Amino acid sequence: MPARSRLLAAAVTAAACLGAQALSVDSATAADEVVSRGVTIPAFYNPPTSLPAANGTLIRSEPLPLALSLPGLDGPLPGRATRLMYKSTDSNGQPVAVTGAYIEPTAAWQGDGPRPLVAVAPGTMGQGDQCAASMGLEHPLTLNGQTVSVGYEDLSIYRLLATGAAVVVTDYAGLGATDRLHTYVNRVDEGHAVLDAVRAARSVGGASVTAASRVGLFGYSQGGGATAAAAELRSSYAPDITLAGTYAGAPPADLTSVTRAIDGSELAGALGWSLNGFLQSDPSLKPIAEAHLNAVGEAALADLSTMCVGDALLGYGYAKSTEWTTDGRSVSDIIAATPALRSFLDSQRIGTLKPSGPVRLATGVSDNLVPHAQARRLASDWCRKGADVTYKAVVLPNVGSALLNHFAPLLTDQGDAVTWLTDRLSGKQAVSNCWSMPVQP
Repeated sequence: MPARSRLLAAAVTAAACLGAQALSVDSATAADEVVSRGVTIPAFYNPPTSLPAANGTLIRSEPLPLALSLPGLDGPLPGRATRLMYKSTDSNGQPVAVTGAYIEPTAAWQGDGPRPLVAVAPGTMGQGDQCAASMGLEHPLTLNGQTVSVGYEDLSIYRLLATGAAVVVTDYAGLGATDRLHTYVNRVDEGHAVLDAVRAARSVGGASVTAASRVGLFGYSQGGGATAAAAELRSSYAPDITLAGTYAGAPPADLTSVTRAIDGSELAGALGWSLNGFLQSDPSLKPIAEAHLNAVGEAALADLSTMCVGDALLGYGYAKSTEWTTDGRSVSDIIAATPALRSFLDSQRIGTLKPSGPVRLATGVSDNLVPHAQARRLASDWCRKGADVTYKAVVLPNVGSALLNHFAPLLTDQGDAVTWLTDRLSGKQAVSNCWSMPVQP
């Protein structure tokens, strides 16, 4: 089977597992509606012209229908969802509106203390507003001939809700909210969005969580980088939040290493999302991009800016950045030769600060998409800073596909990750294994 056919089969199979629902598309959209690849983004996602002063302030909310929901004796399973928009601050110190969702679980909390709250940071969804995780809760599959979006984070969200913990999900800056481009893998934007989601959840009408509720963070891949960054930024940005535990799976801690790894892989489109996000965060880099990107590269970045993961797999799987540049060099080679680009990526490095609270860092030893070595190095960096780290090397064979090598640990380790975090939310002490790092794979 040709490579592109395999990618299509994988995308369709994954979507079918979640259950297909079509998004309605209005032929005559209102003036304030945004249409992304044939999907009308609800007007809820359009931020107001002025934002509140305080980070985490709830700007607006509305009921969010969960597509995968069943009736239960005590209420709908797994719970009742609320769509959110809240205020955060981006890496340039500017106010930003971020969207997401809060789910009040029907299941009772069985652990010690009041019902806890888990902030879920989604893995890579894409860069089009239709890819937002909050929309994925309502529409697990968007497949309309123009875009393929799969709400695969629904699985981890539902597993956490089954424990009786409340869950708040962030869409990140610019994903869902229609006023700006998503700053993909910007550690500060993502870390702030995660922490402010916790603050926003506490003020949702009918929410049972309060300032006394223990808080946990949960994320894999892009989400693992976001939760890792949030744990590092908590003490300076959100000292009002005490973290009981943070799960950071396959975190892209070193973007220089990750950029080189994804180039030419099944998820090569993520390179375009990264570049788009870098230029959104730091416009001073635009002249450098203009000098090095050819017409093909410029078209690819514009095309990818409205794509979801499924679109990128089908449209840019195995693409090489050498096809995007004026001189045939790879993006990684250009970064290495350009001090301004090196400096920007260095500023995105996770591991320079000590995280708050216990952290469980998991990484697949065969992961060559978000490379294992740089994730392991993050654990070592944190251990040297005296952090409470539980390091988990997920030992799985290399199956020859970078995407599967990265995705498999998400599934095989997820149950253990949920259990570890649930123990922290119940008040049980974590046991650091930093002492074993010299012999860990």
